[in-house]
Amino acid sequence: MTDFVSGEHQGRNLPPLTLHVPEPRFRPGDTADFSDVDVPAAGVTPRPDEQASAGAIRDLAYGLVRVLDDEGRAVGPWNPNLADDMLLRMLRSMALTRAFDERMFRAQRQGKTSFYMKCTGEEAVSIAAAHALAYDDMCFPSYRQQGLLIARDWPLIDMMNQIYSNSADRLKGRQLPIMYSVRDAGFFSISGNLTTQWPQAVGWAMASAARGDTRIAATWCGEGSTAEGDFHSACTFASVYRAPVILNIVNNQWAISSFSGFAGGENTTFAARGVGYGIASLRVDGNDALAVYAATRWAADRARSNAGPTLIEHFTYRAEGHSTSDDPGQYRSADEGSAWPLGDPIARLKAHVIGLGIWDEERHAAMDLELANLVKDAARAAEKNGILGHGMHQGFETMFEDVFEDMPWHLKEQLAMALREKKAAGV
Repeated sequence: MTDFVSGEHQGRNLPPLTLHVPEPRFRPGDTADFSDVDVPAAGVTPRPDEQASAGAIRDLAYGLVRVLDDEGRAVGPWNPNLADDMLLRMLRSMALTRAFDERMFRAQRQGKTSFYMKCTGEEAVSIAAAHALAYDDMCFPSYRQQGLLIARDWPLIDMMNQIYSNSADRLKGRQLPIMYSVRDAGFFSISGNLTTQWPQAVGWAMASAARGDTRIAATWCGEGSTAEGDFHSACTFASVYRAPVILNIVNNQWAISSFSGFAGGENTTFAARGVGYGIASLRVDGNDALAVYAATRWAADRARSNAGPTLIEHFTYRAEGHSTSDDPGQYRSADEGSAWPLGDPIARLKAHVIGLGIWDEERHAAMDLELANLVKDAARAAEKNGILGHGMHQGFETMFEDVFEDMPWHLKEQLAMALREKKAAGV
């Protein structure tokens, strides 16, 4: 009992206060065991109407939408029943993304660029979503959604020019490699600051609605970024104004070298964060391309019918390092990737189309070889425009460009002075 006058406890038998510091379950040298991860059977999660209230579908934030079962069959109410050509297009886009990643990773190791980030094991998150969205819907990606551009058939050489920061780089070397910006493909400029794209996506969606447009927005971030203030600001505005936006959380278990527990993953699902905001929230098997497609299409239809935003947690696993600057062997078990219970997204979709009789191992091997050569040819063409470190590919005067719509007088004076000095030096 507390003495409210003196503020002192009558008894001193209480234990001292402690803080809980999240700790990953497996460290280097440990054997990874995900047997306690709750993976419901494919097809058991109900599919509500797109107009359902957020409160009525609350349980979907704690379950797991799955379509492909362990035998590669598409089952249950979330099965999007895609045409054969769409299934094969998604498989090809995913395989091309992986081939692109492999080539660019090697390029970084060869010193041709300073930095690269692979999305190995997460290809379905962006590829399936891209195919479920309309081409003119605006995407606000994080740095591991290169699959959006590849699924939208953006030229590989243009992406490589940006990675090499060469003379053909449309961004003129101003962005860190892999931080693409492609207005024509509905791909908003990537920011290195985490989750800045979420409020931008919500604002763009609100503007689209205010104009009476029909286009919606979609945005992505990692689970670690949900601890950022921008995440919560975006959720507030999306909920209050019922913005036509899809809010994607890619829960790949690791935020650089800190595991998901530091962002709150020990206590509940990340999809549950949308529940408190009154946002319809789904938790999806992120390694199941059909589940990602179905959830994205559901959310897109909901947004287009003015029923409001949807938050989707993609439950997946980052199979490799955070980036080329990272060594995951320093902080996680070496066999975590192989022990992950949801498998590999490409292998799972391949098994599905083979089971349908529209694909086989021989055609898949031939496609992998074709795509490897396609990426190789694009890389050779891009390298002719220069690689990072081989001199300055953009004139220094470009630093004055593209900042203001109308260049102010003092920058015009500085530019003129710089050009005179350049001419005098015979450069």
